[in-house]
Amino acid sequence: MKIVMQRVSSASVSIEGEVVGAIDQGLLLLVGVGPDDSQEDLDYAVRKIVNMRIFSDEAGKMNLSVQDVQGAILSISQFTLFADTKKGNRPAFTGAAKSDMASHLYDQFNQSLANFVPVEKGVFGADMQVSLVNDGPVTIILDTKNP
Repeated sequence: MKIVMQRVSSASVSIEGEVVGAIDQGLLLLVGVGPDDSQEDLDYAVRKIVNMRIFSDEAGKMNLSVQDVQGAILSISQFTLFADTKKGNRPAFTGAAKSDMASHLYDQFNQSLANFVPVEKGVFGADMQVSLVNDGPVTIILDTKNP
């Protein structure tokens, strides 16, 4: 799995002008699923995300997790994280998992996250518009195959 985590003060996702998910303080996750991803990758990603200390404490140090600040997660499926840009100028997405597998793991991922923090999400495979206020900015890339 490849996941881009962004610390946000707010974020939302819309489809055809209708908001389908929104959060205040928390994490915006762009989630890509690869063909070799498994339950082990999912468990690792969930554990890292809910415990990652990237929120500021009272001293201004990044020392708190999304759980500690009682934040939420907005999770967006993002197969384009597996873009291959080596040849030509048009990216290839053959490195992403097939839709049925990716959809299943993405749903499991969100359900697992929801055991720890509130989770809002986009619609898998939909054309979505994502709005966010990146807090910091803090953006971290998590790749379960290259921890």
